[in-house]
Order: sequence, then C-alpha cells, then structure tokens
Amino acid sequence: MNILFVMYDQLRFDYLSCAGHPHLHTPNFDRVAARGVRFTNAFVQSPICGASRMSFYTGRYASSHGAQWNGFPLRVGEMTLGDHLRALGMGCWLVGKTHMRADAEGMRRLGLSPDSVIGARQAEAGFDVWVRDDGLWAEGPDGFYDENRSPYNEYLKSKGYPADNPWAVFANAGVDEAGDIASGWFLLNASRPANIREEDSETPWLTRQAMAFIDQAAAPWCLHLSYIKPHWPYIVPAPYHDMFGPNHVPAAVRHPDERVDPHPVYAAYMDGPVARAFQREDVRARVIPTYMGLIKQCDDQLGVLLDWLEETGRINDTMIVLTSDHGDYLGDHWLGEKDLFHNPSVKIPLIIMDPRPQADATRGTSCDALVEAIDLAATFVEAAGGSVPDHIIEGRSLMPWIRGETPADWRRFVISEYDYSATPHAAKLGVAPRDARLFMVFDGRHKLIHAEGGFRPMLFDLAEDPEEFDDLARGPGHEAEIDRLYDMLAAWGRRLSQRVTMSDADIIAMRGRSRRRGILPFLADGSEVEPEMTAKYRGRAPARYIRD
Repeated sequence: MNILFVMYDQLRFDYLSCAGHPHLHTPNFDRVAARGVRFTNAFVQSPICGASRMSFYTGRYASSHGAQWNGFPLRVGEMTLGDHLRALGMGCWLVGKTHMRADAEGMRRLGLSPDSVIGARQAEAGFDVWVRDDGLWAEGPDGFYDENRSPYNEYLKSKGYPADNPWAVFANAGVDEAGDIASGWFLLNASRPANIREEDSETPWLTRQAMAFIDQAAAPWCLHLSYIKPHWPYIVPAPYHDMFGPNHVPAAVRHPDERVDPHPVYAAYMDGPVARAFQREDVRARVIPTYMGLIKQCDDQLGVLLDWLEETGRINDTMIVLTSDHGDYLGDHWLGEKDLFHNPSVKIPLIIMDPRPQADATRGTSCDALVEAIDLAATFVEAAGGSVPDHIIEGRSLMPWIRGETPADWRRFVISEYDYSATPHAAKLGVAPRDARLFMVFDGRHKLIHAEGGFRPMLFDLAEDPEEFDDLARGPGHEAEIDRLYDMLAAWGRRLSQRVTMSDADIIAMRGRSRRRGILPFLADGSEVEPEMTAKYRGRAPARYIRD
C-alpha cells in the first residue's frame, strides 16, 4: 500500500463543509471523509509551523525533538518518518513545504556532506525530495527570507513572468487602479485577484508536481504533499478571489470579558501588531473571503488529484491523509495568525481514508477520540506493516480506530507546547528565553495552559464555555480542577522520551546476559547460581606460577 500524506498550511479545522462550515462547500474533502474517518478532536503538538511539522515528521513532542520554533534546527540524528518507513521497504518523498532547518553544525561535526544521500536526508527532515518549496520567497533590505533555491520562481520564469521574484509581484500580488503592484502583504489588498493565471499559482503547480511523482514512482511509497496555502499572503487568483464576500464573514468569536484582567502572555499577543490588524473589521471583511477562496482552490485541486488517482487505479492501493499544521485565528479571541491554544489555532482537521477491506466498517464516520499530530507517524508505521518503536515514536497508531476498534487504554489528555522565546512578546514581558514556554493540557473538557516564568495558569471549561471566553483561573474556586490537570501535565513530564537507542524489548533481552558471559559479582561461594554459570571458574588450578 502507498500513503499520500497531504498537509495544508494554516487550514482551520472548521473551514470545511464536512466540519459544518455554513458557506464554504468543500466537496472533495467531504469525498475523502465519506470514504474514511474524520477525527474531530485532533491537536497539534505546537501551534507554529516549524515546531508542529517537526512533531509530525518525528512522531515526537516538541520538547523531545527540540526544534521548538521556526528556524530552530532539527538536531542531526533525530529519527523521522523517512527512517522508519524506509526500514520497512517504503520510500518517503516530499512535494512542497517542510519549514525544516538543517542542523548544519551537527552535520559538520559528524562529517556529513549535504551532497550525500544521508546528508541530504538529514537536511530535509528525512525526506527524499521531488521538489521542496517552503513558499515564502519574501525579500527585504537584508535580502531574502528563505535563502534556498526557489523552484516555484524558476517555474514562473519559465512560463514568461517577467520579474526577478515573480512569487512576490505576480503570484502574491494584484494590480491596483493606477497599475501599480498591490502586494498581498497588505491585508486590504486581499480582495484583489492575484496577477497570475490560476493554473500557474502555487496550489495547482504543487498538484501537478505530486502527480508527476506518483506517475513514475515504484510502490510502495509515502508522498508528503505539503501545500503552501491557505497560509498568508492572503491573496488568490481569479475566479477564487470573489467567490465569497463580506456577507460570508462570520462575526468574530471574541468577548469583551477576554480583555478584562487577561493572562499577561495572552495580553501581550492581543496587543501585538498581528492582533491589532485582525481586530479591524475592514481587514476581516477582505481577508476571510480570500482565505475561503484559497481553501476552495485547495479543494478543487484535491478533486483533480482524486479524479486522476481513480482514473489510474491508484486510489485502490493508496491511504489518503488530509490535515494541517495548525489553524488561523482570523480575528477570533482578538487575535490573528496562530501561536496560542484556543481551538481555532491548536485544533486541526484530520481525515484518513484507508482503501483496505479492514477499514470498510468505519467509512463515512467520525471519531471524537483525543488525537495528537504525532499519532500519524505511528499510524504510517503500522499501515506499512511495521511495529511502532514506542521508545522513539511518542504518538499512538490510529489504525485501531480506522478498523472500528476501541482501544481500552487510549490517552486521557492531549499536550501542546509553544516556545515563544524568539518573539517580541517575550522581550516585552521580560521573560528569559528558557522561561518563554507555554504548555497546554486538554482532557476533552477542561483546558489548562501553564506558562513558565512565574505566571498564573489559564483554565477553560469547554462544556460550559465552548467558545473559550471565560478564563476560570482569573479567580478562586477552581483549584481542584487546576490541580488535577497539573497532575496530568506532571505525568506527561515524567514520560520516557530520550532513551531512543534501546527499546523495552532490547532491555528485557539483555537482562542476565552479563552473567551468562561470566560477570558474577557478589557471590558468596557460587552456589547461588546454576553450575554452568561458574564452570569456567572451577576445576584444577594450573601449575603454581609464583614460587615461595
């Protein structure tokens, strides 16, 4: 069997019609959901691109793999999906984005050349690369944000777009009334059509790259098709730019009480430039219809891919997984972007379609079990026929749920982490980098957020307050609930996470091995063990070597 692992960047869990969106119709996401299982309580291990993706790729929590924010390198030697799947005879390839930064110093220390196969895999989050494009070819006074080669820009130049950086001036910009560039970086330009043929925009280009890979691939393979959109810049080509309008923009999910005695970290984010932009209704009125248009384009391209898989027969032997690396606040909770732990940010869509007969009983169903992004690594290992190395992969396979089984010992809570040490908010709060860390523990009803650095926690009861407006930790009366959730966080903190070179089976097998190899300390006379254990140390002594 093959695995098509599709990730959309910054796609909210509730912006799909199968998740109940009132205006955005996504028939192709729904099509996969109708053939598979939609997991309704899936959470990322960190609500920021790089850290979240490294958790997906390693199957490990952010504090385990250490790449906890954008630009933090994934340390050399960290095992990834590619390592686990190749050992099972399955290739592991990339089309699109990873946000991976290589541990260049670690590679130099170990003498790993980026030009070697092993070095290239270490530099690419464990993937073999068909095409990598992280999709942010921004350029400022100090140069480019991403200094890697831009295959998408090369493609646009080959199609005749006349610019040094056509990503910026065509794919992610419109044209204003005076004929000037209307950059997608400026949110009030979001309603303009991008100045590019729709078929040349990023999402169709990546779809074609994926089809080209699959067309030549020798099975079995895992392809990580990692789309760049609907991540900002919020601009989309015609006809998607005006499919939705201000009448499709929901009221922001926010409440004035959230600004009364807020948690200091939350207050810092609400007062930041991103939040201030999304607190403007004219911004939301332009951005959200465009965000919906970007998702509609993603859905249409998913349809192109699904139709092609059906026409070629590959739909019958390919597991399809649809998910996102985090959500997007879009003005909810007085915030924009992601970063914190309200559901619009930390909760993700997750749909899995397994074509094999053992999944027939769950087709078209939803599952409300508490799921973590790291569960996909374990799921893929089991789907590929392997046993999950649970001393390395910290997630749990979702295959039992896909087969219609209910594991008796499924997790009681989910964890997410956020390291904000590199942000201006940490500096504003005067928090040392080692203390600029947040932890979320959620048990399906109560959500606790712990902040290092001497801050109080936050607490929400989603049964009574599903919109997460009322921070119960602002006042007394909920100490028992806070203590209970802190006990869960402490139990998670005591987990085995770094003994990755020895499994439990390895340890059990080595018990007593040293005795059978002659290490017999602390015996009074040898009668304490079986005779064969001491045979090498008994018998006639050799001739006396030292004479009186």
